Amino acid sequence: MSRTFVGMPAFPEAAHEAVGNRTLRRNLRHATHTIRAKRAKAVAEVSDWAELREAGRQIKDHTLRRLDRYLVQLEESVTAAGGTVHWAADADEANRIVTELVKATGESEVVKVKSMATQEIGLNEALEAEGIRAYETDLAELIVQLGRDRPSHILVPAIHRNRGEIRDIFRSRMGAWGRPAPEGLTDTPAELAEAARLHLREKFLRAKVGISGANFMVAETGTLVVVESEGNGRMCLTLPETLISVVGIEKIVPTWRDLEVFLQTLPRSSTAERMNPYTSIWTGTTDSRTADGPQTFHLVLLDNGRTDTLADQVGRQALRCIRCSACLNVCPVYERAGGHAYGSVYPGPIGAILSPQLRGTQSEIDASLPYASSLCGACYEVCPVAIDIPEVLVHLRERVVEGGPVTRGGNKVVLKPAKGHAAERAAMRAARWAFSHPGALRTGQRLVSHSRRFHPRTLPGPGRAWSASRDLPAVPAEPFRDWWRRTHGGKDTR
Repeated sequence: MSRTFVGMPAFPEAAHEAVGNRTLRRNLRHATHTIRAKRAKAVAEVSDWAELREAGRQIKDHTLRRLDRYLVQLEESVTAAGGTVHWAADADEANRIVTELVKATGESEVVKVKSMATQEIGLNEALEAEGIRAYETDLAELIVQLGRDRPSHILVPAIHRNRGEIRDIFRSRMGAWGRPAPEGLTDTPAELAEAARLHLREKFLRAKVGISGANFMVAETGTLVVVESEGNGRMCLTLPETLISVVGIEKIVPTWRDLEVFLQTLPRSSTAERMNPYTSIWTGTTDSRTADGPQTFHLVLLDNGRTDTLADQVGRQALRCIRCSACLNVCPVYERAGGHAYGSVYPGPIGAILSPQLRGTQSEIDASLPYASSLCGACYEVCPVAIDIPEVLVHLRERVVEGGPVTRGGNKVVLKPAKGHAAERAAMRAARWAFSHPGALRTGQRLVSHSRRFHPRTLPGPGRAWSASRDLPAVPAEPFRDWWRRTHGGKDTR
């Protein structure tokens, strides 16, 4: 995972600080509600949305069950088309491969298409350590890079910034990275976009190396696909002489025909568009004398915890994710806490289940992420590939509480229960004993009902963290069993 998030506090602490930022909450509320409403309208236009969603789920599950076979087929197809495939087990290996490939070209700068995988491994930082400057060309990523910031949304990394903040970033920072912002730049969208366009154009025309990710890889043809809305990706994918694509191994689809489903569901779920303005598709290399495109193509297939995630029968459904970000835009927790609180390039509900699986739950922040949800289920309802995020969250909470050995990077490691979970585990064991002894449960219920006027409004000890943000449920005047016996003629059903 990206080094930029190392050392961040657990989610509750980070979220507590974020919710106190009124500007942040206002920016998030406006942006997420706007995208959410547009998405709902775009999806409502499709009469067979439920069938498309189910088709996407089945394609992804089919592929994941046969991932080893499709990865080999993909390598053969890419190689046959003139590309070179590299395998990276983790972030360090992927960064080393890409750095060496760039150095081999003799270049000291690269242009980048927006890529979650390269953010995940901290590629920009790795390149910088070797004297190579990486220029982000996506508008939102450019804002984040110029502002020395971190992305806070999968689709719109600068969603936490408003137009005035973006204008100030352009004015103060653009000159240090190339062409400065125009004099008298205002915060109107057209002027901000034009400033970014002028700033990036010289980089597009000069760059000899481009780096991208991919939304999809087609096993049968060796084709890679990038969908975008601005056109910067098209420039990075066609102008440089060398193209290096870093892609997670789960991004495969078996056949060209499978793209039909995702090219309908992804744009509607992400940008609320019927289709993406730019869908760039490339297979292997091209002869520069007759066509646009790179003369050298390298594909770096990234594992970085995905194989371990695949081994979890419940958690593996997170690998279906097509990075649409629909779950973030409907999540009440994300809307209030923002993306930085998740301590990962994958924020929101999908990040809460993906990051702990890719990184493990040994750290405080990863152990806290499965709890960064109210389990309302809104994320599952909008997911275009039907990932049951609440189910995985509960599954990961069980893993955190119970601890125990799991496989991580091919090695057995022991997950220690997070701080405060010992009391929760003891309470669950006590509840299990009580529910398995009806007599003791009945006696306890009666004692609780008779003493209800003495009950505190907050719980003591570790329970204080729970009751600090919740009202304790009121205790009824009599237990349910007593009410049942009184109203149903003395019959007691156990």
